[in-house]
Amino acid sequence: MTDLNTLHFTPEHEWISIDGDVATIGITDYAAEQLGDVVFVELPDIDAGVTAGQVVGEIESTKSVGELFAPMDGDIVGVNEAVVDDPSLVNSAPFAGGWLIKVRVATAELPAGLLDRAAYVALTGGAQ
Repeated sequence: MTDLNTLHFTPEHEWISIDGDVATIGITDYAAEQLGDVVFVELPDIDAGVTAGQVVGEIESTKSVGELFAPMDGDIVGVNEAVVDDPSLVNSAPFAGGWLIKVRVATAELPAGLLDRAAYVALTGGAQ
């Protein structure tokens, strides 16, 4: 499992792990719980360019459909095919095997508005 204290979070309930110039992105367990049982995940194509705030995927559950947003500018360099094949990984391992995309970031500067773990926990009323 990822050390949650090293992650950045968006107000849209996505987590970001930065390693060099590649950001791994997924949704939080709070988001997964709110969605319910995830039954379908659509992810972007590798090499697609993305802009912060752009919808880059879709997560469908038994309760609703949610959108995955790019939290930063860059190029898609990885998609988690295991999640496409087994969407339940989003629920069972949101911070590990349930990651969604990898983005080679266009700039080393983190986007404004990202939250640390404490701020995200405060936003969600105690959830991660």
